[in-house]
Amino acid sequence: MTTAPGKAKAKSSPRQSDESLIAECVKGKESAWAALIDKYKNLIFSIPIRYGFCEEDSADIFQAVCMDLLAELPRLRDSKALAGWLIQVARNKCFHRKQSLLRHKVQEIGDLDPPSPSSEPENLVSQVQQEQLLREVLAELPPQCRELVKMLFFENPPRPYDRVAKELHLARGSIGFVRRNCLDRLRQRLESLGY
Repeated sequence: MTTAPGKAKAKSSPRQSDESLIAECVKGKESAWAALIDKYKNLIFSIPIRYGFCEEDSADIFQAVCMDLLAELPRLRDSKALAGWLIQVARNKCFHRKQSLLRHKVQEIGDLDPPSPSSEPENLVSQVQQEQLLREVLAELPPQCRELVKMLFFENPPRPYDRVAKELHLARGSIGFVRRNCLDRLRQRLESLGY
């Protein structure tokens, strides 16, 4: 069974293509399945969160999307369409979950109504795809850069430089220099992909 993001850590090769991961998954290779889910777990989980679902409901939707992915993987025609397919399936699951909750008058998610497909932001799909691209590009960075960027920009509040320096075994005075080099690498890679 698949777990929600943050619950289990699978090691994936950032250079392994979706096409090769899918081929290995279809052959029944569990490590490929773990790598594929690790690659897309944040993308899948972000959709129900954006729709206002609590973490428990989001985890249920995440599981349902993963089950659909497992069932449909052998029929996926274009590996490049995987991210878009996952977004669409997650959106559909959110819509159906909300409808089910409303029918049964369950108030687990409070008064927040997820946007209907016609009222959701026009750029939701584009925004989620860009976030996934950023996750993939971050995975390509050297481990030290990847950890530094996560510590300084993805944690709230960001870690103090003293803790970052200690955890990454760097001199405190070199953090700014290393950060700039890491961000330059990230920017160059994004620019090479047209962003």
